[in-house]
Amino acid sequence: MASNNTSNSISPAAAFAGIAIATGLWLAALIAIPGLQTSGISVIVARIAVHLIVLAGAWAGLSRTSLTASQRRSTWLAISIPLTIWHGVAWAIVARGLLLPGVTAIPLLPIMIVVPATLVIVLLWRSSRIGTLLDAMPASWLIGLQAYRVIGGVFLVNWLVGTTPGLFALPAGTGDVITGLLALPTAIALARGKPGSTRSAVIWNFIGITDLAVAVTLGALTSPGPLQRFAFDHPNLSTGAYPMAIIPAFTVPTSLILHALSLRQLLRRSHPLATVAA
Repeated sequence: MASNNTSNSISPAAAFAGIAIATGLWLAALIAIPGLQTSGISVIVARIAVHLIVLAGAWAGLSRTSLTASQRRSTWLAISIPLTIWHGVAWAIVARGLLLPGVTAIPLLPIMIVVPATLVIVLLWRSSRIGTLLDAMPASWLIGLQAYRVIGGVFLVNWLVGTTPGLFALPAGTGDVITGLLALPTAIALARGKPGSTRSAVIWNFIGITDLAVAVTLGALTSPGPLQRFAFDHPNLSTGAYPMAIIPAFTVPTSLILHALSLRQLLRRSHPLATVAA
């Protein structure tokens, strides 16, 4: 999350350069040390860190509202408990190998992506308490947080080492890295109130959503199953294997939710009179 103090001391260009260098070094380390990639340590650590940051950010945002202490606690618990349970259930499903090809007769992964994300987005968009939270929270936070999307670069590493087909890995991994690289500079520009920054933030959100849609579609079309249409000689097995499968099973729907909340926040601030009337 990019705070106002951070935005005053770091320029968008410097933020982009910094995160690009860090991402490059991280991907190089995964290639140079195969054990890091095969163990899935980077994905596991990143997922736990992002989960904790989301919960901390929700609490920090609630602390800026006019809600009473009791209301802040109840709202935070209403966010953190379901999110943690969802994360735990998704992790258990992935760890038990239930997303591997042929394990279940139902398309479990698409269900895990579409159903929770749709339900949560509808509930959060209709919640007045969440609206209060979004009004109090700097718009840069929800955008800067998604710098974690650079972890999608692991698909590029998998392609380089020959474990994932390029038809999926190249667009999915590149889209994730681009979204992650642009997140922090977009957030900083928005926090500084630069001209056109709100429009850039909206465009960034749609870039991120498009990346997720492309990745999910190509993942289904290249993975063994009834939807597979490509990569029969070299199928995509990473999206169902532990721990990589936690990315489509949990990171993708939570990223969609963060995009939806960011767009709602930007919309509320772009049309304050409509928000008051509502």
